[in-house]
Parts: sequence; C-alpha cells; structure tokens
Amino acid sequence: MPRSRTTALAALIATLALGAGCTAPQDTTATSTRPRTVEPVAGCGRASWTDPADRSPGRTPARCDKGAPAPRPLKRHRTLTVATGTLGAEYVAPLRTALAKGEFAKEGLDVRLKVLPTPEALPLLAKGDLDVLWAAPEAAVVNGINGGFTIRWVAGNFSPDPKSRSGLWVRLKNGRTASSVSLRGSTMGTMIGKGSVIMYPMARSFATHGADMNSVAFQQLGSSDVLTALTGGGVDSAWLLDPVWRRVDGDRKYAFLGGQPQGEPLGGALYGPHLLQQDPDAGVAFLRAYIRTVNTYFADDYKADRAFVAELAKLLKVDAVTLTAVPPLRMDWEIRKGTAERLQKAYRDAGVTKGPPLPENRLVDRTLYAEAVGHRP
Repeated sequence: MPRSRTTALAALIATLALGAGCTAPQDTTATSTRPRTVEPVAGCGRASWTDPADRSPGRTPARCDKGAPAPRPLKRHRTLTVATGTLGAEYVAPLRTALAKGEFAKEGLDVRLKVLPTPEALPLLAKGDLDVLWAAPEAAVVNGINGGFTIRWVAGNFSPDPKSRSGLWVRLKNGRTASSVSLRGSTMGTMIGKGSVIMYPMARSFATHGADMNSVAFQQLGSSDVLTALTGGGVDSAWLLDPVWRRVDGDRKYAFLGGQPQGEPLGGALYGPHLLQQDPDAGVAFLRAYIRTVNTYFADDYKADRAFVAELAKLLKVDAVTLTAVPPLRMDWEIRKGTAERLQKAYRDAGVTKGPPLPENRLVDRTLYAEAVGHRP
C-alpha cells in the first residue's frame, strides 16, 4: 500500500470522529451474516465461559482443559498477518508461544507477526492489508469505527495479578499517606498518550484522590525517563510499568495508588473486515489456537515452571530474572461487559474523542471466541 494512502487513512481515523459536522458511512454488520453453527467443544465445558458482567477481582478466568479446544484444520491453508506494537512484552507471550509450539500451524494457519504502532496499523487493518491487530481498543479505534471502519475487539489478553503494582505511583510529601494524598494541581509523568486505554484506570485513581483529567498536568516522557523524573522530583506522580515499579516498591517515600482493574482485560485481538466478514472460519481458527495456548501453557502460575520461564525469556528476548521479578499476568481471552463504555468515557473526558459513545456491539464481538469454545451466548 503506498505510504501516501496509508498516511491519509491514518489521518482520517484520527480526525473523522472529531470533526465538527463531519459525516461518514457507518458499518452496520460485524461478523458474517451467514448463520454459523456453534457446537459443543470437547474439554471446554461450563468453565470455558464466564458471565461477561462479572468484574469481581477474584473472578477465575475462563479455562478449558489443557490442549483444548483441539485443532480443527482448515480445508484451505491461510496466511494471516498480525500487527503488534512490540514482540518483547509479556502480553504478547501467548502469540509467541503459539508460533513456537506450532499451535497456529495445527489449524492450517501461517501466522506472521509484524511490529507496527496502532495508528499505523489501523488503516491497514480496516483495508484488509492486516488481518489482526494485537493491541487495545484505543481512542483511535473508536474514532475509526465512528468513521465507518469495520473493526471489532474480538478477544481479551490479560488482567493483572493481585500482587502487581504496575500503575500510578506518587512521591509522598509533607508526611502524606497513600490515602490522604491529593493529585489536584500535580504533574504526572507517563510514556502513554491520552488516547491510550490506560486513561480509564488512571481516571479512576484521579477521582479517588481529588483530581480529574483537567486538573493534572501530563508530561509525556521516554520509557527510561519516567522513573528518573519521579525519583528526581521532576514530576509528582508517574505511571510505572513492569518491571520498573519494583524500583520504588517498599520505599516509604512512594505510594502505589492503583493500576489496571483486576479481572478486566483492556486489550487483545482486533479484527478487521477480512476475518469478521470474508473469512470468519480463519478468524475462529486463530482464536482457537490462541485459547488452546492459554489453556495449555498459561492457565496457572506459568512463572513457577523454571523451564518454561527460560523458554519465554528466550522468545521475548528478556532476562529470566527480569521476567520473574514481577507476578505473572492473568491471561484471559474474554471481554467484560461495560469495558467499552468505561474506556470511551475516559477518552471523552480526555478530549480525544467526541460525540455519543458507540454501543458495545459496534466495538465488541464475543461470538468468535464463543464459537471457539463451543458456547452459545
């Protein structure tokens, strides 16, 4: 695809939903309108589906038996291109593992990973030049759908372990405690822009500590500068990711105020029109391989297995000590009810989207992972 067309489409995604008086065709369907047969899947019983409205922190993620759902090779081989922002992050581990263990190949899929940031990947996904975007339903995704693009969030990725402290940290002043600190008028360091899904948990923490999006000054920094700015006094608070937060954990000068809600994935697989409408069989096959990988390798505390940690460290090109310095992610292919609404509210409050919120069925489609585990919603 010529770069000029890609740039034009990216600009359209970024501006369509924000333009005053701008109209665009709206997509009216997501998955193929042809009836699809959902059959029971061996090894995937009641535990393979949870009530989408259940957001309790202690909720057990959906699980099938190890090795389930079994492969159902496609009659015709497919090649799928999957874009992701990084190949080294732990949330990409199920994809890297599925490739390494041949789980996609068992479905008749040749999956190829490509590193692309979401703004660049979205127009390619909408046009069909990419098949899957392994990312999150960020503000750009909402704007793109508002602009008429057929894109859906079709599977989750993870929620944090209860012991994780990846999230908002504050430097305590004047004898303050975590419960008494106010963020109003403070400066916050982050490497993430206001169009990120992190705006949702960030807004929750702000509200708990007397602030909102407009009363906190954001300072966008490089990944290596966020911690330095917090500890050096350049900012009052910072959003610290794995494993950076371990550098201040236990230090009484700093306090953890909150992170991604437990039990609520905020990203995963985004499909475009190719897998939603033209080839949903391949879309289900991709999710079947992903779900089987989670059930087989990531169902429990996968970091307790030293041999598997060594495999992951090699795949992700990180040190095994760094990988085990933080708790394991709770891999979770399901999408919670209401997450799309909460994300969109955070985007509107941050001023990165406008207009009425999209109804959930314009952003989320659970039917493909339901079919993969044999559940009839």
